[in-house]
Amino acid sequence: MSKIELSPAERRDLRARAHAIDPVVTVAGNGLAPTVLAEIERSLQAHELIKVRTQGIERAEREALLIELCDKLDAAPVQRIGNILIVWRPRKEVSRPITEKPAIAKSATGKSAAAFAAAARRAALARAAAKKKPEEKRKHWFGQKPAGRGR
Repeated sequence: MSKIELSPAERRDLRARAHAIDPVVTVAGNGLAPTVLAEIERSLQAHELIKVRTQGIERAEREALLIELCDKLDAAPVQRIGNILIVWRPRKEVSRPITEKPAIAKSATGKSAAAFAAAARRAALARAAAKKKPEEKRKHWFGQKPAGRGR
């Protein structure tokens, strides 16, 4: 079995958290191929708690698949409901080398300033259009009769 053991209370809390999430990986006839294991690894690193959907795999094989998956990825099985396997593993610490702060190029700064100015123009135009619309509606409804409705 996996190295991580969960207490019943921890398992209950993880099951409650998993209720709202959707399966992120599907395991089909090829089983735990290296690409599938890599995708599950990335998902566990990103989310800690994931659901894995199985397709075309019998009940006994699903149980063996869950155990194999947890052993290979050093994860803990939380629950198995039908074709859905719920797996949890705490995020692994990723050590990144400490580097100096990169220098900002002038072209990147210029693009940022241009993007900021364009966004400000769009916002100003949107505000002006929002102010103008209610006046047009009032003028239409209160100032004149709508065309084609008069008797």
